[in-house]
Amino acid sequence: MEKQELKRLKLAACQLRMDVVTQVHAAHSGHPGGALSSAEIFTWLYQKELRVDPAQPKAPGRDRLVLSKGHSSPGYYSALCRRGFFDPELLPTFRAPGSILQGHPDMKKIPGVDMTTGSLGQGVSAACGMALSAKLFGDDYRVYALLGDGEVEEGQVWEAAMFAAHNKLDNLCWIVDCNGLQIDGRVEDVAGIEPLDKKFEGFGFEVIKVADGNDLEQLEEAFNKARAVTGKPAVLLAKTVKGKGVSYMEDQAGWHGAAPNDEQYEQAMSELRAAMQEVENNG
Repeated sequence: MEKQELKRLKLAACQLRMDVVTQVHAAHSGHPGGALSSAEIFTWLYQKELRVDPAQPKAPGRDRLVLSKGHSSPGYYSALCRRGFFDPELLPTFRAPGSILQGHPDMKKIPGVDMTTGSLGQGVSAACGMALSAKLFGDDYRVYALLGDGEVEEGQVWEAAMFAAHNKLDNLCWIVDCNGLQIDGRVEDVAGIEPLDKKFEGFGFEVIKVADGNDLEQLEEAFNKARAVTGKPAVLLAKTVKGKGVSYMEDQAGWHGAAPNDEQYEQAMSELRAAMQEVENNG
């Protein structure tokens, strides 16, 4: 990746984090932790990976993304609006009565949303259905699903995994945001899921490990590998930091679903503006 392009993407990830904090603060509720950990993933998907056109959000040949961990919607909404699907001025209406931007994404109201999600574990099944449809009708679009490592505890995830492998859905790519935390604490303490790579391999997936899922160059390499997989689905296991970019939120389970007060908001935005300035100055 060229240096200028990497800088552009880093700035986009900084903007996404600022958008997340702005939305959750304005709503006095929401889930900032997992949205912040996925910032680079959202950025890569909507700035580089997905074949989508905001002018034709329902184009039949578009690539699809299913946000299986639907509570990370603030990051999703930022990615969509910054890609041009709707006006960024809508972001502060997050969770407000009458707003299209509710706590979980709604495919009937929000341009660019391919599946309504919220109940954990269900989104990946919908993604499998989309991928199978493409196979049956000879379409060449790809389907991506973003889920959390806590979500992997849901049994339906593994039913969907069996289905995907059985049907050789090599047009399907799952991304697991492995930030190690869920609402009740550390994933390993609630219901340990390791060794996750061996489990996905056992279910028939091509496993691609991303040592730092908050590193755009590592994501580039991982997504390139995923597109080259044939005969089976791929899964990216991306190690990230919950609450990444906001010092007091990082690696803290309490920020899975909590909103910053005014003082915390100002601190977060100050830190994020400083990070953006650092990128501007040094790339």
